[in-house]
Amino acid sequence: MTARTELRRVDLRGSSPSTTELRSVLPRGGVDVNSVLHLVTPIVDTVRERGAEAALDYGQQFDGVRPATVRVPAEALDRALAELDPDVRAALEVSIERSRIVHGDQRRGDTVTEVVPGGTVTEKWVPVDRVGLYVPGGNAVYPSSVVMNVVPAQVAGVTSLVVASPPQAEFGGLPHPTILAAAALLGVEEVWAVGGAQSVALLTYGGQDTDGAELAPVDMITGPGNIYVTAAKRLCRGVVGIDSEAGPTEIAILADETADPVHVAADLISQAEHDVLAASVLVTTSPELADAVDAAVAEQIGRTKHVDRVRTALGGDQSGIVLVDTIDDGIRTVDAYAAEHLEIQTRDASDVAARVRSAGAIFVGPWAPVSLGDYCAGSNHVLPTAGCARHSSGLSVQTFLRGIHIVDYSRDALADVAQHVVALANAEDLPAHGDAVRVRFEAL
Repeated sequence: MTARTELRRVDLRGSSPSTTELRSVLPRGGVDVNSVLHLVTPIVDTVRERGAEAALDYGQQFDGVRPATVRVPAEALDRALAELDPDVRAALEVSIERSRIVHGDQRRGDTVTEVVPGGTVTEKWVPVDRVGLYVPGGNAVYPSSVVMNVVPAQVAGVTSLVVASPPQAEFGGLPHPTILAAAALLGVEEVWAVGGAQSVALLTYGGQDTDGAELAPVDMITGPGNIYVTAAKRLCRGVVGIDSEAGPTEIAILADETADPVHVAADLISQAEHDVLAASVLVTTSPELADAVDAAVAEQIGRTKHVDRVRTALGGDQSGIVLVDTIDDGIRTVDAYAAEHLEIQTRDASDVAARVRSAGAIFVGPWAPVSLGDYCAGSNHVLPTAGCARHSSGLSVQTFLRGIHIVDYSRDALADVAQHVVALANAEDLPAHGDAVRVRFEAL
């Protein structure tokens, strides 16, 4: 008989918790980035001072291998693509094609606004010049993350891209060949064999490779990583832009009695497969569904490859089942949770999804599991975690664009508003601001 595996439960039925109370009682894991800053700070400082040599030294220490150079040779990229499994290549090509379709519709155009006759403000969108795209190693191989980072940057018009990924002892100090193949498939010519905090530092400050080639610093770093990568991004933020401080991955599922417990269980397990800190949360109006999901998890978990990792994640404080009275209560609950990935498996799922305000991405109905979005939906899977979906978006073309206002006023248009500029300057006790307008007319 299969052993029963039950997620811990939070029963909110019969109560009306405030947003503050919801945030305190909902399952939530996360990591304390501050707890490792003292370990990461000297790594960042050393790489800033010693460049590639320091980054490669840390690669030897943490990854067990020291590549001859940071930059991956072009022939290694070509070889990885030539040797890529045909089925994996076909899947990556579909992922790239669909991602380009979706992200292609995101590109903003310039906007010219005539404020008054002779006075215009134009918002011009300009891509970041050079971007570092981090692709983690760790528990899995992530060619999909290459796609999710590179495609929106390319669509935005970023002309200088470098993908950084940890060196692998198994592959002679190169990143995993599937990572290299994905980069080659996308036309990325610059890949660095460096991971962890040292990767973020080297991307930020640049340097000279061991063969004398320049490793140019970037203007922005995107892509998820472990707690040390996140800490390094926090330390380097300001010198470079970053997309976010990504935490452990998470799924929330809002479901009623119409949901299939086998589907729900499979989706909770699939997210738990990422990491022992991954969060899997079910919010439901149906105690019967909750019981059935527990039974389905117990039945399926023994068949999954990474069973120990999954059990640990599902049994952690970050995972659980939340019981609510109504779908309205469920919507309030998932909005308070603000999941990275939110599935809606309810009656009238599209209508319910339309009412949700806080989620990184929403997957509607029984035929849109999160794993579809991970690979082939066309959406982006680099998404805000740890409740940051309340205020932040996932990676998109806009991430790589800067809006610049261009102000163009004629003499008459300035004259029309001059007295108001002077009045506001005086009100703020900045009279020279007003004088900068006044002298233009007094001198004529």
